[in-house]
Amino acid sequence: MSEHNTPEYITFPRTFENYRWYKPILVFIIGAIVYVILQVAIFAIFGMAYGWNTIFQLMTQGYEALNSEAGSYIGYLSVAIFLPSLYIATKIVRDRPFSSYSSSRGGWDWKLFFKSLTIPLAVYLIYEIITSIIHGPVGPNTLTVTFFVICLIIIPLQCIAEEYFLRGLVMQTFGSWFKIPIVAIILQSVIFASMHPYSILGVVGVLIQGILLGFLTWRSNGLEASSALHCVNNLTSAYFTAIGFEVTSSIIGPFDFASTIIVTTVSALGLYYVGTRKGWFGEKTEKLI
Repeated sequence: MSEHNTPEYITFPRTFENYRWYKPILVFIIGAIVYVILQVAIFAIFGMAYGWNTIFQLMTQGYEALNSEAGSYIGYLSVAIFLPSLYIATKIVRDRPFSSYSSSRGGWDWKLFFKSLTIPLAVYLIYEIITSIIHGPVGPNTLTVTFFVICLIIIPLQCIAEEYFLRGLVMQTFGSWFKIPIVAIILQSVIFASMHPYSILGVVGVLIQGILLGFLTWRSNGLEASSALHCVNNLTSAYFTAIGFEVTSSIIGPFDFASTIIVTTVSALGLYYVGTRKGWFGEKTEKLI
């Protein structure tokens, strides 16, 4: 099958040539093996650079580790390697083109991705500026040019990789098995939430975010819009933490929970509305919900 001749997308491939239900499981297993190898390499490199005691302490801190430079690099890179892991696994299993995880348009669309950044970025910046004015600094300013540049590279990679894994491999696999989009969207969001060890409110918040990202992926015919929203969320959090107006924590309180849901929902629905009105997402897929 041609790399640019994918069937209808709707994030639920059902008619791939020579498709077998068990092949996504093989992709997952092989991808997991590759992931472990890459993860060991990351720990080895950072262990030599920062010392093994520092790395061990960061590994046991939860999301508090993201308040440090080394913890941020390790945390983001540990997710970014989902992307090469999935790519290598699909090349070994060869059940479908890797580009089919991206969209029904035959691959990743950078123009759509950058356009999709605009709406969430406006919403998140307004929120962050208002809350920064109200609460003032809550931590030290540790922002450096090096941190700014490195995060500008690795955080988008981390977010795109997470989208490929969850809204690509996982959601598409569940969709191909159950043939009901809403089931696939909810199941992938449950897995998404289970990967984020926050307190209960934080986990529920991530679950809702996962549903919104899944909805965006489904209705926009690809991963670009959800990846853009994901990138804005993580980048603004990283930078506002670095300048001292946020503190990353595993314990999520009611205010943070409510504000996260509101900002994510407004961003997702705003992006979907504008993208649909402007024709950013191309042809609509058949309506299955």
